[in-house]
Amino acid sequence: MALYRKGEIPDLLMMTATPIPRSLALTLFGDLTVSTIKELPPGRIPVVTHLAQEGKEEKVYDFVGKLLDQGRQAYFVYPLIGESEKADLKSAQDMASFLATTRYPTHKVGLLHSRLPEDRKRQVMDSFVKGEIAVLVSTTVVEVGVDVANAAAMVVEHAERFGLSALHQLRGRIGRGREQSYCFLVYSRGLTPDAVQRLKALYTTQDGFALAEEDLKIRGPGELSGTAQSGAMRLSIADPARDYELLQTARRDAFGIVEKDPGFLEPVHLLYSRWRESQET
Repeated sequence: MALYRKGEIPDLLMMTATPIPRSLALTLFGDLTVSTIKELPPGRIPVVTHLAQEGKEEKVYDFVGKLLDQGRQAYFVYPLIGESEKADLKSAQDMASFLATTRYPTHKVGLLHSRLPEDRKRQVMDSFVKGEIAVLVSTTVVEVGVDVANAAAMVVEHAERFGLSALHQLRGRIGRGREQSYCFLVYSRGLTPDAVQRLKALYTTQDGFALAEEDLKIRGPGELSGTAQSGAMRLSIADPARDYELLQTARRDAFGIVEKDPGFLEPVHLLYSRWRESQET
């Protein structure tokens, strides 16, 4: 927006790993040409994703322990930094202590979250990158920008509390080497229909663009001309979630018509051309 206010319209290239609903909606309803890169970098193996209900996480801990004994590393991600009176959820601080003393006492456990001083964050992250820390317990601060090829496991507890794009980004922190990696999504009982839909989507595909489309259907596109990144958008006729495939078809057809007959001079388009002239006069 700041660039456009300068008076000249520049060419614009927008890049994203996993589009949020608003960004994806802009590709549908805005004048944007879309390119997608769906191939993994050479040598990478798709991550194996498992769903585990709360109460069965001990099996997950045991599996991760075997990977740690093989010299691999693991992430454990939680929705809270510390204990909260408003929610009966595991927190990163409490679980870092539990994992270090009870589950993995022979492996070094590190804690990373947004309240730590910047120098402490860098120290913890550098230690994990170097392999000095085997288990990194964190909040979503590790969602992007972390590349550790030796990390073989991502455990997200209370996974239903995270958005679809966030879960996909977290899963993307592993599988960055040439050996098999595993993502465990541990969910609580009594899931909402939207949470069930999100977890099923993560389980069935690793295609970031397909997940972004599912996220658009679940959360809504938000505001195309504003800043809201999700929520319902009112159109006179169509519903972006219900009519997603139809809107894609309409967009392709519209671009095809403009490319073939930009002046709307062909007989089949004359009706619209005359209507436009009447509106201008």
